Amino acid sequence: MDEPLLRDAVRRGRSGDPDAVEAVLAEFRPRIHRYCVTRLGDELAEDVTQEACLALAHALPGYEERGVPFSSFVFGIAANKVSMARRTLARAREFAGVVPDAASADPTPEQRAVTGDDLSRALAPLGGLPERQREILLLRVVDGLSADEVAGLLGMTPTAVRVAQHRALRALRRRLEEDAS
Repeated sequence: MDEPLLRDAVRRGRSGDPDAVEAVLAEFRPRIHRYCVTRLGDELAEDVTQEACLALAHALPGYEERGVPFSSFVFGIAANKVSMARRTLARAREFAGVVPDAASADPTPEQRAVTGDDLSRALAPLGGLPERQREILLLRVVDGLSADEVAGLLGMTPTAVRVAQHRALRALRRRLEEDAS
């Protein structure tokens, strides 16, 4: 959806137009899902994506334009839901020994291991980067956000985002070249 259409959908969604809310959610749901997958893995991403979309629909009437891209507002909600899921997951690990009542329809442990291993291998080179640079790369490259959107989300200037991204990519390139030799 181009920018004028998105602005119009957001404006109408703020007024309670259900078709506009649906259009906004349709635009952002795939991007929110990518964001969640890169931070939580496939296993939790769908549930957290759904929670983030519900929270977005609920928060849309109260959205106020403040000079930052609307996507910063959206990914702020998604980041909050990811943080909440991580905290819930950490608490749930305490109860890992509890036996479930019925067989799960979830992927088998083998399927989860393969998916998790693929994701881990893809994201492993980012592990040595500082947290801020890693987050910027994930938002810019994986989630496809613009420098303006990332700046609004992280409280930086677009120029600072571009500089940090450049430094992160340079460090990542050096690390990959060292590993290859």
